[in-house]
Amino acid sequence: MEIKITVLDRSGDKKIISGPTDINLNLMELLKIHKYPVEGTCGGMALCASCHVYIKSDHTLPDLTPSEQAMLDDNWDSKPNSRLACQIGISKDIHLLNIEIAPES
Repeated sequence: MEIKITVLDRSGDKKIISGPTDINLNLMELLKIHKYPVEGTCGGMALCASCHVYIKSDHTLPDLTPSEQAMLDDNWDSKPNSRLACQIGISKDIHLLNIEIAPES
């Protein structure tokens, strides 16, 4: 299955991207594939917050891990809808997810 995600980038441009659910990607990796400026310097371990996004749609996502919560708690740009893209797996459950890439910290 291929899912679609709406992405609002830091320039205010909105685009729909897609990705497969059968190769174990996470949202950070999918954003990088589509050339969005998310660094992922920690390799997806929830230790850097360089893949910080805001969830703009009403999807049920996996619970925040303690590491993810700690990174978001230390980030000035965190909001109640903040998540680290590396912690969201690409699955049919996030089809039509709507996100905004957070400002660079």
